[in-house]
Amino acid sequence: MNINDNEIAKYNQSALQVFQAEAQAILELAESLDKHQFACAIHNILHCKGRVVVTGMGKSGHIAGKIAATLASTGTPAFFVHPAEAAHGDLGMILPEDIVLALSHSGESSELLSILPALKYKGVSLIAICGRKQSTLAQQADILLHTAVRREACPLGLAPTTSTTVVLSLGDALAVALLEARGFTPDDFARSHPAGSLGKRLLLRVSDIMRGDDKLPLITPDTKLRDAIVKMSEKGMGMVLIAQDNRLLGIFTDGDLRRLFQKGVADLSEISMSQVMISNPLTITSDILAVEALDFMENKRIHSLIVVDDKQNIQGAVSMHDLLQAGIV
Repeated sequence: MNINDNEIAKYNQSALQVFQAEAQAILELAESLDKHQFACAIHNILHCKGRVVVTGMGKSGHIAGKIAATLASTGTPAFFVHPAEAAHGDLGMILPEDIVLALSHSGESSELLSILPALKYKGVSLIAICGRKQSTLAQQADILLHTAVRREACPLGLAPTTSTTVVLSLGDALAVALLEARGFTPDDFARSHPAGSLGKRLLLRVSDIMRGDDKLPLITPDTKLRDAIVKMSEKGMGMVLIAQDNRLLGIFTDGDLRRLFQKGVADLSEISMSQVMISNPLTITSDILAVEALDFMENKRIHSLIVVDDKQNIQGAVSMHDLLQAGIV
């Protein structure tokens, strides 16, 4: 791709101007935000017996959807309703005990204003995030979070850029303040994100992913090394577990096999596992988090772990490959 230095400088200067304008606007909001109104918004949402219904048109609607998603994932029941759809039946989704969080930079969005009488009739509390204090939306709101900006980052002053970034930042501030007030924990977050990598790291335990029963490379102490090598190859874990009546006695890995060859042992075929196994191998229990097993393996520089109970009875085994498949790594 051919691009000259002048183009590079021009494009990066445009980006820098946007970053600076939007960062400055966020800092100005931090200074100008009505602290009492913000605290009232948090208090009312915390004591809300329903949900937070977030709404807005156009670009504000896109920001509203993101704010609703952030609230929902951090412990505040919330969802987005399109104001135009609300006027055509979706108002039925909003209950008197809900709180409506309405976004509009101008405060005069006709689709949004058209549903305000119905919301008032239902007795729904209205929190407005708005750029104009004298607008219709601001005047009808129970709580106003004012988000005026001096200028948009768009050089034409037309495309919502700085204004939407400021509102997005305020939405994050609401979500974080509510999260902290609720005592929301990483485990709570994981329960809202069970399919995500974070959820898996915080929720999945060794018992959820370990191999057991016929997938384990189990042999007895009198098993010959030649048969142990076959078992090791069949199960694909790079090791065999030596046990008697399911009680773990030792382990033998492909690394141990290489070291035997390096020692120049003459006849490997007649050696029994009791002669070469490694006693007291590293083990874990099934109730620990899979991510803890990963950390343990990385610290010990091993690729597999045996899972046992408090009496050293074998419950299963877990490998680095198992953790990779589970999305932990």
